Amino acid sequence: MSKNPVRYVTRSATAAATTIGVAAAAAGTAVAAAAVAASVVLSPAPDAATRMEGVHADLQRAVELRQLTAEQAVRFEAKLAGRILSEA
Repeated sequence: MSKNPVRYVTRSATAAATTIGVAAAAAGTAVAAAAVAASVVLSPAPDAATRMEGVHADLQRAVELRQLTAEQAVRFEAKLAGRILSEA
């Protein structure tokens, strides 16, 4: 009997094991993502002042990373402040 069938079975088993490992990792990632989503949905909504502090910090970081200018950040923060504070 030739060695080709043995080599084929070995390669198929390795490929199957790799596929199973990838599927298990993907399932684990999906479960983790679902847990994070549930914690976000079930967490209490922050008050307007806390939201504005977060917006300010995020915009400062964006300016530091040169993703937008300081003037753009100020205008955007003012626009969001109007929306967030009107909801409160």
